[in-house]
Amino acid sequence: MAPRVLVSDELSETAVQIFRDRGVEVDFQPKLGKDKEKLAEIIGNYDGLAIRSATKATEKLIAAATNLKVIGRAGIGVDNVDIPAASKRGIIVMNTPFGNSITTAEHAIALMFAVARQLPQADASTQAGKWEKSKFMGVEITGKTLGVIGAGNIGGIVCKKAIGLGMHVIAYDPFLSAERAQEMGVEKVELDELLPRADFITLHVPMTDKTRGILGKDNIAKTKPGVRIINCARGGLVDEAALADAIKSGHVAGAGFDVFEVEPATESPLFGLPNVVCTPHLGASTTEAQENVALQVAEQMSDYLMKGAVSNAINMPSITAEEAPILKPFIRLADVLGSFAGQMTENPIKEIEILYDGVTSTMNTKALTSALLAGLIRPQVADVNMVSAPIMIKEKGVIVSEVKRDKTGVYDGYIKLTVTTEKQTRSIAGTVFSDGKPRFIQIKGINMDADVGQNMIYISNTDVPGMIGFMGTTLGNAKVNIANFQLGRDKEGGDAIALLYVDGPVDQAVLDQLTANPAVKQAKPLVFNVD
Repeated sequence: MAPRVLVSDELSETAVQIFRDRGVEVDFQPKLGKDKEKLAEIIGNYDGLAIRSATKATEKLIAAATNLKVIGRAGIGVDNVDIPAASKRGIIVMNTPFGNSITTAEHAIALMFAVARQLPQADASTQAGKWEKSKFMGVEITGKTLGVIGAGNIGGIVCKKAIGLGMHVIAYDPFLSAERAQEMGVEKVELDELLPRADFITLHVPMTDKTRGILGKDNIAKTKPGVRIINCARGGLVDEAALADAIKSGHVAGAGFDVFEVEPATESPLFGLPNVVCTPHLGASTTEAQENVALQVAEQMSDYLMKGAVSNAINMPSITAEEAPILKPFIRLADVLGSFAGQMTENPIKEIEILYDGVTSTMNTKALTSALLAGLIRPQVADVNMVSAPIMIKEKGVIVSEVKRDKTGVYDGYIKLTVTTEKQTRSIAGTVFSDGKPRFIQIKGINMDADVGQNMIYISNTDVPGMIGFMGTTLGNAKVNIANFQLGRDKEGGDAIALLYVDGPVDQAVLDQLTANPAVKQAKPLVFNVD
């Protein structure tokens, strides 16, 4: 059955056709996003939800979305999606961060020009029949210093365009390397250096706890007298009341704002000030940008639903369409390894180490780690998934580390998981053979080669004669059929393990018979999802 996608906001017919062309059944109801009750009533019928800003994917809506696998936001902002709620349900949230980058950058530059030359005010005056030529004295852009807060995708485009206008660009961005700054032709500085040097300041950072109010009263006071401030990023990055006071005092010469703390913005401390230009969140409002983000979200959602490819996800590692078929068996392996350790671990986990050896070290290990963590905690949290597992592990304060190394053994590549609790350390390793099926190759440091079945029995014992016969007889008398088994030991008379692949679940009474043997230390049933 083809996956079904609901489009509940305005999307172009071309974007809708992309879903159809790629084998996705699409239900185009562009007005539905505003009808919360009707949307909640039918959302359970769909695998995907494509939205813009009108639809609010709240916790309540997500709870009703019993089959939903992906939410695609045509645009960069996902403020209208409850990401924690989606993550707990395993719903991937995608956006399209690059579709409106140029448009938003151009709007920032346009506002900078408008503020520098007071264009809206001059236009209104002239059309009112006045000719106030001397009233609107502006400043040149050329030769001025532009301070860019956030030099990522959009900020980087602004930097390039500003350099083309003959400006000197200084940038504050904790993630901007010195090498990248040199490539861009900008000067990398700290925020405290940018504020007093910049003639213009433009913001291009997301809204986070760290960036909220980044230009508050104290930082505005540090700016250069006569500075002009542009914000096309997110409302709340700048304290509007503090900025209004600074404009009234003459410290700030002007401002251009496309975003506001409260939107729709029907009032703001900035409204009515003579040197302020305001627009109603038009950063992405061009014909080209709206079409681009619509096409991108349709392509991304289709690729995920049809191929398993993940791109531009907020809460999930990206997996390209080319990676997906290669990763699939190794994701299954990672899940199985995690599930083994999770079913064997009874005490709180303190530390997790994942070793990627050989070919696995070159793969998308973020996705593999997510799958492994999901398998690890699924015995305790049944509805965990690749999206929610890393969040849950982090909340528990568990230390997770990845180690990557070149091929060291006979296998082209394998994954080894080591789990440390307050009482013990347990390890297990596995690989994928040419048949695409996962296999256990080492448990507790003991080498073996075991198939993975849905129902298995793990037996730990002292290496003594007669154990194989004892296990076979005990299980045979209980009518438990052994499909396959593998044995291993560290040395003669030392620790030994048996991993038996059986045809069905095993009763506790049978496990009790096995552990009744003095040589058996542990007999534990294991259940794996090997589909």
